[in-house]
Amino acid sequence: MDAHDTNEERSGEEDAQALGLRALVWTLVVPDRAMRLLAVTGLEPHDLRARAGDPAVIAAALGFLEAHEPDLIECAAELGVKPAALVAARARLEA
Repeated sequence: MDAHDTNEERSGEEDAQALGLRALVWTLVVPDRAMRLLAVTGLEPHDLRARAGDPAVIAAALGFLEAHEPDLIECAAELGVKPAALVAARARLEA
């Protein structure tokens, strides 16, 4: 693997993380949805605040959206991406 490949991988992970953070913020805007996220992931509010930039937490938030198609579709539309982009970001962060 050359340096160019490494830079592309890093860029892809950073893009996935940035998209995931945007999706996480979208999820947290609605209190009921935020509470569902906490219940499903087992995170506590203070853990979420402390670890919001952690790829594992972001992947969990994307997985939460992926598990409930209406939220996945609504989030993707709001962020101006295809639902598959959110799914791909989760996969990239879990790799």
